[in-house]
Amino acid sequence: MAFRLAPTAAPEGFRLEAHDSVGSTNALALEHARAGDPGKLWVVSKKQESGRGRRGRAWATPEGNLAATLLLVPGGELRLAATLGFVAGLALADALDAVVPKGRIAVALDGASQGRNRFELKWPNDVLASGAKLAGILLESAMLDGGRFAVAIGIGVNVVAYPEDLPYPATSLQALGATCDAETLFLALSDAWSENARMWDDGRGLNAIRKRWLARAAGLGGEVAVRIDGNVVRGVFETIDEDCRFVIRDDEGSVLTIAAGDVHFGAVASARV
Repeated sequence: MAFRLAPTAAPEGFRLEAHDSVGSTNALALEHARAGDPGKLWVVSKKQESGRGRRGRAWATPEGNLAATLLLVPGGELRLAATLGFVAGLALADALDAVVPKGRIAVALDGASQGRNRFELKWPNDVLASGAKLAGILLESAMLDGGRFAVAIGIGVNVVAYPEDLPYPATSLQALGATCDAETLFLALSDAWSENARMWDDGRGLNAIRKRWLARAAGLGGEVAVRIDGNVVRGVFETIDEDCRFVIRDDEGSVLTIAAGDVHFGAVASARV
């Protein structure tokens, strides 16, 4: 099956550019923005040669996995646009729920999951299944003429394969017994994006997004360790605040608000990472 947009997406002005293989869907989307593309463009591929994750890390997308980037040229503040990563996480989790048969995915392997959802959201940008990383989300931006900016919302999903040389557990839909392919997953994702973006409402609905995200949050109420610029902060994951920053309570009872860092749960958090 070829990639295609959900019937709900095209009437809202979304467009699709599909490739057999690309260097980076994010990089290609931002190139389009600099060349004048108005946004609402999905760039998708089942193979990515030079994908990347947060902090410049490589993100492998072998044949059969999903690399999808949504290019937007929003109005408003860049600060609000940064919360679109939480919209993306919710949209992907909804899409996975729609296309993966119930009973295929177990949860609660490593202390990150509490059994409420088959697919859980790990702050700030991962989707977990069975406590292992199934997908990652990367937002990148570019300044345009006239003071405008473009945002590339990159979504990478391990559909048929996952890297095995990582310092944390990872998995794929195939490894978990699901038979969904990249094209089917993208179809559901393009539908779920529209619904969650309407809720976000150019940032006006961020509180509703925050509440939905917390209902799917991995590790909420549990022990966490957060690595920030080489230092490790430990405590209990209490919530995310109104700006979607990570909030923990440390061993002394102090509340800490964290804007960026690498989060570790359960046994990994206890092992003094």
